Amino acid sequence: MVYHSSYTNEDDYTKACSCPLLPLKSHIKGPAPVTDQDNTDIVDEAITFFRANVFFRNFDIKSSADKLLIYLTFYINVALKRLEGCRTLAGGTKAIINLGLENVPVPGEAGFPFGGLFALPQSQEEAELFRNYLKQIREETSGRLLSVAYRPNGTPNKWWLAFAKRKFMNIIIP
Repeated sequence: MVYHSSYTNEDDYTKACSCPLLPLKSHIKGPAPVTDQDNTDIVDEAITFFRANVFFRNFDIKSSADKLLIYLTFYINVALKRLEGCRTLAGGTKAIINLGLENVPVPGEAGFPFGGLFALPQSQEEAELFRNYLKQIREETSGRLLSVAYRPNGTPNKWWLAFAKRKFMNIIIP
């Protein structure tokens, strides 16, 4: 059974490309609303459910927040693939920063992994809003992922990095 997002009330959030712009526990500047540090956000859900959800080839979508959960699961998989060869926290941080500097495609652009999952942007403003949200959420996910992929002494956590070999929904990671 796939784990789904707890964000099921879709009317409470602004949407871009049929995806809700969910609140984040973040200090990173961007379009996402800020939530309390005590609340669980979509990044917490994605990291918590990653090791279970990565085994599934199909993911039935129960709410539009599940689309974001799918995107983040794929992004965590890509990030772990980049961290796979890094033996120290400093090396992993450098690899994650380089991943964060890459272009973030939106639906309709080359390189977007889930073409049919998200709606095409209706305007350039919507495309930029969604791109900025994805960039913010990727940056927040990367920071939190480093804290679980590496132990406090800076060595890799093999129980996390072993999942870099998995393919999520049979998508080959570039």
